[in-house]
Amino acid sequence: MANKRSWLEGPELPAENEDPTNPSAYPGEGLGLPRTGPGSLATLTPRMGALLIDWLVCFGMAMMITAATDAFGDNATVTLVLFIFWRLFSVWLFAQSPGHSVMGIGVARIDDPTQRVGFIRSLARVLLVVFLLPPIIQDRDGRGMHDRATNTAVFRTRG
Repeated sequence: MANKRSWLEGPELPAENEDPTNPSAYPGEGLGLPRTGPGSLATLTPRMGALLIDWLVCFGMAMMITAATDAFGDNATVTLVLFIFWRLFSVWLFAQSPGHSVMGIGVARIDDPTQRVGFIRSLARVLLVVFLLPPIIQDRDGRGMHDRATNTAVFRTRG
């Protein structure tokens, strides 16, 4: 039976209940995922590459919009709003943004990979990504805080 924690004890640490004498051999092993290839956890490099690609596309679109009108705010504001909608809808509907697709990665649920990520999880992920710190702080499996909060992970979609 799992040890029920009080709120005074703080959150459970990622590896708190694991046997320290038998650590995972690779990220994702504790989740039952393969070490390499499709279905394995994506590393930080392709995840940051996907973020950069998506941000640059949104920045380009924002430059075109703000060149035509300033009704939506300045370039930085329009870029941020576009990025939120870009990531929200692409992950919700296709399980990957265009940046994810270019980098060969995608988003899936850990609790039930056969189900879609869903609107609420996609919204929570993108709002946490906007703060940038949650994706950088990772657990031993390489999952960012935004993935742990939404019970999702970023997987490789091709070898």
